[in-house]
Amino acid sequence: MKSQPLKGMRDLLPAEQALRDHVQGVILNTYRAAGFQRIGTPILEDIENLDKSDGGDNLNLIFKVLKRGDKLTAALAAGDARSLADMGLRYDLTVPLSRYYAANRDKLPAPFKVIQTDRVYRAERPQKGRLREFVQCDIDILGDASPNAEVELIDVTARALLAIGFSDFTVNVNDRRILRAMLAGMGFAADTLDSVCISFDKLDKIGPDGVREELLEKAMPAGAVAALDGFLRGGDFALDAIAARLPDPALADGLRYVLSTAERAAAGRYRLAFAPSLVRGQGYYTGMVFEVTCPQFAGAIAGGGRYDDMVGKFLGQSVPAVGFSIGFERVCAILLEQGYAIPGARPRLALLYLPEADFAAVLQKAAALRARYDVTVLPQARKLGRQFGTLEAGGYAAVAFADNDDIRPLGQKGENQA
Repeated sequence: MKSQPLKGMRDLLPAEQALRDHVQGVILNTYRAAGFQRIGTPILEDIENLDKSDGGDNLNLIFKVLKRGDKLTAALAAGDARSLADMGLRYDLTVPLSRYYAANRDKLPAPFKVIQTDRVYRAERPQKGRLREFVQCDIDILGDASPNAEVELIDVTARALLAIGFSDFTVNVNDRRILRAMLAGMGFAADTLDSVCISFDKLDKIGPDGVREELLEKAMPAGAVAALDGFLRGGDFALDAIAARLPDPALADGLRYVLSTAERAAAGRYRLAFAPSLVRGQGYYTGMVFEVTCPQFAGAIAGGGRYDDMVGKFLGQSVPAVGFSIGFERVCAILLEQGYAIPGARPRLALLYLPEADFAAVLQKAAALRARYDVTVLPQARKLGRQFGTLEAGGYAAVAFADNDDIRPLGQKGENQA
């Protein structure tokens, strides 16, 4: 038997789990205070739903579940590897939400403001920052086509990050429709725009040279690549300059509205920025996309966008939908590295008792002490010094004794307190 967890998955020690519980509680409280409601969906989805979800590179990372019994035997006999699996672990929470909404929309309010905080699974190559099992914290608004939905998601997500303790961050916003229209105007064919956008999204990592080389390797038209390269090196990434390149400059009006309105709502607590190279990897995004970045941390701590066509895959009709996801694992990792202390946490106390003690009385004393402390009851060790050291290392602030009224602080010198 192996005692270690599988690669890409983790066991959580009590201190880390306590921090995660706190962060998730702050996020949930912020979302609920804004009128969002939490739902739950199964971790398993029909494999057809996952395969046809336009999930970008994530489609190559699906944990597939084999058929069972006679169905598996028949699939093996057929020799078709694609027919061996009939379900898979969800790789994000957007696909399950879209199916859920399609199945339950007659029971849901309109618009539907929803919370999802749950585990998802991707068959990643395990490395730092990339796990095979991780938690996502999403809010979505379904049934609202207006840009106010984007503004509200930006506002509520930013409020959650502020409540956790982040302050110096920027909400970067782009509209994939603007980017696609600009690229089409440069000469890229409509059926290649997704591929071009994937390369463009790497601008901050590989620079203009890398984008140009990658597009040429993809056999994109040389003239179109040269036009994009000239734009990237020109340095004028202002929204008005890009809008002037569009067949219909009014296409940028919605993005202008979101940026200006969200900036007023921010009231200087964080920044809003137009990010023309922001694409996001999932192919199901149809309009505006966002990411939250902090200058002191590499990578994004939140992201999302509009996906108006996803629910339609289940219903056969378009349903406006937009979502924002906090990078829960990344946020918790940053807080751990910073030595984050949970604010307002009650001090922890260990109530020690001797073998001959009346255990019912011990529990009654513990209940009384819980008016001031979080209390655990433990047998009193023979070597108190060692026991005190272990408790202090475990985060306990004090010890008390079942057979007297002493409360002894840990980690400091001082007299016993009554």
